[in-house]
Amino acid sequence: MSEHKPVEGRILTLPFMFLGVLGVIGLYFLGVRFADGLGAVANINSGYPWGVWVVYDVVVGTALATGGYALAFAIYVFNKGQYHPLIRPAILASLFGYALGGFGAFFDMGRYWQFYNILMPSNWNFNSVMLEVGLCVMAYILVLVIEFAPALLERIGATGALRWLNKVLFLIIALGLLLPTMHQSSLGSLLIIMGAKVHPLWQSLQLQPLLALLTALTMGFSIVIFEASFSAIGFRRRPETTLLARLGKVIIGLLAVYLVVRLAELVLRGKLGFAFTGDLPGNMFLLEMALFIFPLWVLLSPARRNSGRLLLFAAVSLLFAGALYRFNAFLIGYNPGPGYSYFPSVPELMVTVGIVAIEIMAYLVFVKKLPVLHSAEHA
Repeated sequence: MSEHKPVEGRILTLPFMFLGVLGVIGLYFLGVRFADGLGAVANINSGYPWGVWVVYDVVVGTALATGGYALAFAIYVFNKGQYHPLIRPAILASLFGYALGGFGAFFDMGRYWQFYNILMPSNWNFNSVMLEVGLCVMAYILVLVIEFAPALLERIGATGALRWLNKVLFLIIALGLLLPTMHQSSLGSLLIIMGAKVHPLWQSLQLQPLLALLTALTMGFSIVIFEASFSAIGFRRRPETTLLARLGKVIIGLLAVYLVVRLAELVLRGKLGFAFTGDLPGNMFLLEMALFIFPLWVLLSPARRNSGRLLLFAAVSLLFAGALYRFNAFLIGYNPGPGYSYFPSVPELMVTVGIVAIEIMAYLVFVKKLPVLHSAEHA
């Protein structure tokens, strides 16, 4: 008997319908984009070819979707089986997050109808970091679909297919550990390619892949805490504070390594002074650091770490910190030269908000109809 159960309950609630309105608005502007071109809805230009769609949907969105990746490390590499009840909702959220990333890259392409070229080896540039990111993200979406398949097979009673899948699932899990490691670190390599256009506070050269991977892992564990906390509130389930507090201890090590590496690089290369110049990049760096340091203060104390409220605040702070790190590096701290400026248009923002709203709606439907969340007796 599975330890996971559907939540049940009504689908058409008031929050669900509100999300539906946001989704319709986003789809409308997305339709305008495909009908009239990128210029009809987006403020991107030759200096800023990547707007909020790529930076949030791909760079930030995939990092927010690393909950399944982070838990897979804890469960299958470090043999922490006590976290296994959290894995299915984490995989589901990862699937939706990476789907957003892949879809975001698609509707950000000027010639989207030539998307199929990424699947043709004859057109590959093997020196391209973006090619590696694109192929890894596509492959990882397929891996997440397979990893989530047991929930669907249990629901429809396909026990034979479920037994067969369980025999080969260890291979899929191995791929699920390899692929995010590759493309999350490669997102950091993209900053290296941008060179002097990236502000010195975020241009760490050889350390960029490591910093990108560390922040992705901290965001992955944080999103698991966030999801579990809000599932307990929204579905009136017993809080899992004790289990989540153990994840907080894992975050301490990752966060400490990140802060030491990041700050040591700035000090040793004489760049820390840029943080105190009073300009926008300096102030955003200080805000970013505050968002990273507050969770460390919370998690270092057992009493604070075992407070469900403070643990949630720490997770939210880390999610904002990781997202801001990426926004700072790819947009706010990015300077293509004189004559260029960028601020996202309302239609750009509404497309992203609408797609995220649709993802949340889909998540609610899945957890209410499929065995995603673990049953109360395993809480």
